[in-house]
Amino acid sequence: MRAVIAVAGMGTRFFPIGKTINKSMLPVLDRPVLAYAVADCVAAGVHEIAIVTAPGDAGRQVRHYFTHDRDLETYFEARGWQDKYEPLASLHTQADFTFIEQPRSTERYGTALPVTLSADFIGDQDFLLIAGDDLLLRTDGGSDLADLAAARTAAGTPGAIAAATVPGADAHRYGILTPRTTTAGHPVLGGLLEKPTGYDGLNAYVNISRTLLPATAVRHFEKLAPAANGEYQATDAIADWARDHDLLIHPINGHYYDCGTPIGLLAANNAAARAQGLTVPGVTS
Repeated sequence: MRAVIAVAGMGTRFFPIGKTINKSMLPVLDRPVLAYAVADCVAAGVHEIAIVTAPGDAGRQVRHYFTHDRDLETYFEARGWQDKYEPLASLHTQADFTFIEQPRSTERYGTALPVTLSADFIGDQDFLLIAGDDLLLRTDGGSDLADLAAARTAAGTPGAIAAATVPGADAHRYGILTPRTTTAGHPVLGGLLEKPTGYDGLNAYVNISRTLLPATAVRHFEKLAPAANGEYQATDAIADWARDHDLLIHPINGHYYDCGTPIGLLAANNAAARAQGLTVPGVTS
């Protein structure tokens, strides 16, 4: 199993700071959002990871963080700061990284492109497709990606998609995964609704951009036509594949935070701080 992590977005909701810092490199406590996704991949037994970046400085930031810097490590060692550098050093022993640059284009863009650009990397292996700008926070030491892979194996389905559960009243904010039930009693994807209005269910499964697919699904990304807005959307390719294959819907155990928005990033930082027992001191004037 391999992983493709998409971080090539412009991050316009973080502008003007988004011009200088890739949104996936913005911090949750002392490490970038992207590092949490990588750690979850490693916990799931994935050691070959392709990170699809934007061109230019945004991509260089990602490559620099996930590339071994021996000079910097030596500098820290000489000052007795090995514990500060250790989280970075361990990355390079736990996973092999491939960096793929996604061209910036006004004609061909969207969340499906990281898969087509990574076709050679994926080869004939199953692969996880992950958005690198959100966080699944677990406080029990578990891994939702490991759970996703195990659930797919247990259900005997060729693919699986992670889902957060939200109140029906909040469903209009998300892409809704509508389930159908297999003869074996497993919930699999029946359809996908993009931010529906008037949803009347008590709860809803929502897409959080973590999907496990076989290599044969790449063809559905490669033949994909653009949506009405011109975007090549990963969800369209996944839904197309799921019309002929069982895609298990697996609810996550962790808490999902959309770190692609300033408010979501703030919520993730607050939650991560609480999980570590940290408190923010009050300031009075």
